[in-house]
Amino acid sequence: MRRSDTAQRETCPIARAAQLLGDHWTLLLLRDLSHGSRRFQELLHSTGMSPAVLSSRLRHLERAGMVTRRQFAEIPPRVEYTLTEMGLAALPLVEQLRQFGETWLATMPAPPLEAADHAQPSEPGE
Repeated sequence: MRRSDTAQRETCPIARAAQLLGDHWTLLLLRDLSHGSRRFQELLHSTGMSPAVLSSRLRHLERAGMVTRRQFAEIPPRVEYTLTEMGLAALPLVEQLRQFGETWLATMPAPPLEAADHAQPSEPGE
């Protein structure tokens, strides 16, 4: 990749937003967290992700400041994920994608998932 391509990607707000939000799993997490706090297992069930991919995406969103992770001192341990102000600010984009999908893609079959989508390492305790 040329140096100018990298510099442009770092300064272009669309490229930065796409880097953060452009993954389909990330968009599904934003969709599901838009309804309030959710536990790991709830997100696992609602999105259909593997535990490794879910763990990876949640860590990514937490590091980016879009999601908070709250662990409760209970047995068994309980962890909930919630959108931050930044995460909430992305919800109109998710809504626009939903509307686009309903209008233009309702009759099209879903594309197959790539094997790389399920190859992320998991962290213990997630």
